[in-house]
This record gives sequence, C-alpha cells and structure tokens, in this order.
Amino acid sequence: MKTTISSLLIIVLFAACNLKQENSKKDKNNIAGTWRLISAITTEKDSTFSTFNPNTKMIKIINDTHFSFFNHDLNNGKDSTALYFAGGGKYTLKDSLYTENLEYFSVREWENNKFDFVVKIQNDTLIQKGTEKIEKLGINRIIIEKYVREK
Repeated sequence: MKTTISSLLIIVLFAACNLKQENSKKDKNNIAGTWRLISAITTEKDSTFSTFNPNTKMIKIINDTHFSFFNHDLNNGKDSTALYFAGGGKYTLKDSLYTENLEYFSVREWENNKFDFVVKIQNDTLIQKGTEKIEKLGINRIIIEKYVREK
C-alpha cells in the first residue's frame, strides 16, 4: 500500500512539473511568430505623436529565444524615400514583462542596450509599451507599438 501511494505521489508531482513547464512554454510561444507593425506612438517630454509611417512595412519575428525586426520603404529603395533598417537579439518574457537585448542593429550606436516593455496579446494583436532610453544618445521616450500577427 505504501509503495502504491508513493508511486501515485511521484506520478502526480511529475505531472504537475510537466504541466507547469508546458504552460510556461505555451505563454512564451504565444508571443512567438511574425508580427506586422500597424501603429506606433511616441511620447517625449510633453509631446505625443505618431511615428507610424504608412509608406513603410515593418515586421518583428519572435521565436523561443530571439527577436528580430526589419523595416523598409515600399518603393523598393528607388527614390528619396529609401529606407531600410534591421536589428535583433535575445529577449526574455516573464508574465507580461518583455525585455529586448538589442545585440544587432543597422544604427550601431543602439547596440548593446536593453529595453523593457509590457506586452499584451489580444486575439491577433500584440501591444508593446515601454521606454527607449539611451543616455549617450540623449534618447528617453515612451513608445507604444501595435502589431498584428501575420498569417
């Protein structure tokens, strides 16, 4: 009888640990995917303004450990509106606290900085709000970005 109870207890504990690990993976996988920027608002000092440019397309790709983003103009770089930038690195996600560690960026002065955000996923929309602060560049602003999941 003791052996049976001990065996059942071990099975229950093992199942609980697996369930917790699966739920943790599920939460992280919920953010995994390809996201297209649909809105961007910036607040600096006392000014709030849109930084979303409808003449560009930006996507963010998130997997289990890394993120990347790519932004380019919609004219294939053939006129004065030519634009391209990209970046990426590792990230952490704990509950709704999402931290990007920017390891690579086409604007090199931004590299090796950490950015903390609160993220919220509603249906197919990712909302990311946080502060971009780089003292050496004089950057200190709050951003709110909305992305829609690409199909």
